[in-house]
Amino acid sequence: MNKLLDDFSLQGRRALVTGSSGGIGLALARAMAQAGAHVILNGRNNVKLAAALARLQAEGLSASSESFDVTDADAVRVAIDSLECQGQIDILVNNAGMTIRGPLHEFADADWRHIMQTNLDSAYYVGQSVARKMIPRGRGKIINICSVQSELGRPGIAPYMATKGAMKMLTKGMAIDWGPHGIQVNGLGPGYFKTELTQKLVDDPTFSAWLVGRTPSRRWGDVEDLGPAIVFLASEASRFVNGHILYVDGGVTATL
Repeated sequence: MNKLLDDFSLQGRRALVTGSSGGIGLALARAMAQAGAHVILNGRNNVKLAAALARLQAEGLSASSESFDVTDADAVRVAIDSLECQGQIDILVNNAGMTIRGPLHEFADADWRHIMQTNLDSAYYVGQSVARKMIPRGRGKIINICSVQSELGRPGIAPYMATKGAMKMLTKGMAIDWGPHGIQVNGLGPGYFKTELTQKLVDDPTFSAWLVGRTPSRRWGDVEDLGPAIVFLASEASRFVNGHILYVDGGVTATL
């Protein structure tokens, strides 16, 4: 039993989590830190990033932060080189993401590009930069944050759906190309979770009633529900899992 539990330990590992100054990203970082990893928080808002780092350190967790723009390829490469000089990145979680809601026929070109850069380009830039460091070592874990919108649609979020569908296939492509080099690339697909970004939906009684009624587990997700899943994908427990998308959604993707 001890050997089995040891497989879930992240002791001695360094994990970079993009977009982790709040919400799901911070929850994922906290879970990996609780499993023994040193976590590196990332974001562009230095005030929020400092507050998130202080919260983890106040809990006695090992954490640091690195502020850089994940949509800027050159900035990403400089940041990854700098972080690797401090210690190797064993785990990467590509979590940075955002959405803009609205009918597709009214969507502005600039908003389309902004969503693509934030949700998809960033995963390519950071994933490639980190993989180039992992390949000579012959090991590494990359987890891309997908979504139930990698499989399902809703009105008013077509560009977001496009990025998350692409993220699913990018995850598989990364696993195919980098798996022979000892790197495992998997996706984590959250369902509907209570965060500051979804608070308006949580507070909408019509939407909440619809969602809870559609979800077999009959509730919204709490970000803590994602912790065990990220630790599994980041640890040796998932050593023969590659190119897989693990949906943590209360059963939303299982039902019409």
